[in-house]
Parts: sequence; C-alpha cells; structure tokens
Amino acid sequence: MRAYATQMEAARKGIITEQLKQVAVRESMTAEELLPLVAEGRVVICANKNHRCLKPEGIGSMLKTKVNVNLGVSGDCKNYETEMDKVMEAVRLGAHAIMDLSSHGDTTPFRRKLTAECPVMVGTVPVYDSVIHYQRDLDTLSAKDFIDVVRIHARDGVDFVTLHCGMTRKTIDQIRRHKRKMNIVSRGGSLVFAWMCMTGNENPFYEYYDEILDICREYDVTISLGDACRPGCLSDASDVCQIEELVRLGELTKRAWEKDVQVMVEGPGHMPLDQIAANMKIQQTICGGAPFYVLGPLVTDIAPGYDHITAAIGGAVAAAAGAAFLCYVTPAEHLALPDVEDVKQGIIASKIAAHAADIAKGVRNARQPDDRMADARKVPDWEAQWACALDPETAKKIREKRKPEYEDTCSMCGKFCAVRSMNKALAGEHIDIL
Repeated sequence: MRAYATQMEAARKGIITEQLKQVAVRESMTAEELLPLVAEGRVVICANKNHRCLKPEGIGSMLKTKVNVNLGVSGDCKNYETEMDKVMEAVRLGAHAIMDLSSHGDTTPFRRKLTAECPVMVGTVPVYDSVIHYQRDLDTLSAKDFIDVVRIHARDGVDFVTLHCGMTRKTIDQIRRHKRKMNIVSRGGSLVFAWMCMTGNENPFYEYYDEILDICREYDVTISLGDACRPGCLSDASDVCQIEELVRLGELTKRAWEKDVQVMVEGPGHMPLDQIAANMKIQQTICGGAPFYVLGPLVTDIAPGYDHITAAIGGAVAAAAGAAFLCYVTPAEHLALPDVEDVKQGIIASKIAAHAADIAKGVRNARQPDDRMADARKVPDWEAQWACALDPETAKKIREKRKPEYEDTCSMCGKFCAVRSMNKALAGEHIDIL
C-alpha cells in the first residue's frame, strides 16, 4: 500500500511520485522545483490511481497551458464508436485531457474504455450521468444518488470530476432577482438548479461536500469546481451571480486542501476582452492560486460557426493572465455535436492560444519551436518546417495543392520571395526576378 492517498499529500510529505517525475521532465523542471507547487495546490497532477495507462500532465499557471476536449454521445448522436474515433484523433493532435460528457445510453462501457485505453487525463460531469444511470426523472433522485455516481466515476478511473458545488439555494434568489439575459447556461449547473427548485433541498454537492472529498481522496480524483453561474453572453460577464459563486468556490478550495484533495476552479464563459485579465487575477486571489480552467472565454456572441476563433482569442488572453487549462471550443459550439473535423479545428485553435500565452508569460522553453521554425524558414527547409508545425498535415496539403514553380519559394511570392532575395544578396549572388 502506498504511503500517500493523493499527489498533494505525497508532495506535502516530500515524496516524489513517479507521476511528478514524469511531469517535471515534460515541463523542463526538476522534481524539487515542482514538488512545492503541488504541495501548495498551485499545480495539480490529475492521476486517478485506477487510470493505469495514463501519461500524467501537470496543470498550473507556471506550466505549459493544457487543452481539454469535450466529447460524448447525446440523444441525437448516439454512436460511441464515432466518439472513440474523436478521442483517438484528439490524442493524436496533442490534447491533454478528454471529458466524457455523454448524456444518453449506457455510459459505463465507454467511460471504462477511456480509462483503460486513453493515455491522457479523463474527466466527467457526474450529474449528467445521474439521470442516465438510474433511468429516473431528475426530481426523483436523492442526494445520495448523486454522491453514489461520483463514487462510481472515481472507481472507474476518472482523473477529474466537474462538480457544481458552489451553487446554493441563495443562488436561486440571485438568478431571479438579477435578471440575467441568459440565466444559467451551464448544463450541469442548470440540472442542479432545477433539482433544488423541484425538491426544495440544498445542492447535494455543497451539502455533502465532505463526503465527496473523502471519495476523491480515496481514488486521488481532482475536483474541478464547476462554475454553474458562468456568463453565457457578454451582458452577464462579471455580474453578482458569477462573482458570488467564485467566492464560494474559493472557500471550497481551501476545504479540499485541508483533506489533501487536489482542486481546479472553472471559469467563464462569454466575456468582453477587456474583462478577461482582471477575472483571472481575481480568481487567483480568491482561490489561493489553484489552477484556473476556462471555457474560452468567447469574446463575442455573434460568431456561430467560428466560435473556435472567438474562444482562441479569449483563451490566449486568459492563459497569458494566469489561466492554466483551456477547454476547447469547436466551430459547432451552440449549434451541434462536433464531428471529427470540428474536433480538429477546436483543438488546433486552442493549442495556438495556449502556445501564444506560454510565450507571453515566459514558460520555460515555450519559444523553442518558434525559433526552430524561423531557422527552417530562413533556409528554407520545408521538412524542418513541418516538424515544427502544430498541424503539419494541413501545412503540407496547402503547399502541395498550390505547388510553386521553384522549390525555394511559395506560389504567392515566387521569385519575389524576400527570404530568397536576402539569402542571395547576402551570399553575393545575382538575384534573378524575371
């Protein structure tokens, strides 16, 4: 039996786990540098003890920004094989986490397949699965039913669970009083809100939080404190409901740390560009530096079909200001379940945002691939450029489809290419244009 329950407890005892060693190597750090960050809760290593094929990653503002991919079947799109294809494509493209948000059918085999075969972090939102698991209407479920599903997911090897613990019965009055444009847009948050309204009971994830912490400690599951009141449009950003919930999430973070349970805190949502950095700083202060996990933020509400771009803009600003984990957004956001191509577009957009932010905040070795790309373009060495590219396949296809006459140019500039002209001029060669 191991001498620690969670990665946080191990770090607090000065134990360098195998997972921590692997994360340190990936982050170009020493284990001794990483250890206190995990002990303090500023870095989480989401690694359920039952997820044995996991290649662990660290999540924290001083590390490389990580990217999460949401997948899962729905009542309208029920093919689990298709979802598994998306999982494999996401892993191939470099996603760091997969969240199974399935809301239809028997979810257990797919979840277990993920933790048996998927080498990246796996997350879930247990409240979605509660109705599906028991095959009963929401208002017939008890608080115990919800907590038991958390236990099932933990036992199945899920590395992190999103739990909407920060919403209480006080939130019901706030939502009614403050008249938001979009009310609650969190799917999990809306289910908890509806359950409280129908039963008259307190939020079970808040009321029985200590029991949940015991489950998470037993399996080393990281809690991702869900933001039920995240803004779903620009008009609702940074309002009383959002900030009041964040204050409660800060309190819940500290309670989790008292039991050595790792915590991430989820954030917006839709938000004007000029509010993003301030929101990141407020979260870091209120939640004691716990890693911040953001959905976007989307910086405009009017780009359906292009929300992977609006989210990447907001994500770059958020991560540069301290967010540690970006939930990808696809072109299908607000419109449909994403297909494989949507998944690819969402991942690449989020990875661009994450990488740009890492360079801006000076993450160790973040700019190395950019410097290698500059060297390759100067020569030019096309194969070396593909090796540096986030999506080499797309870059190759574009060049092959519009092949230039001369190999040392592209079809836009031809012999007018500045790189070609400078190389020849500096080498003392004749520069032939015509």
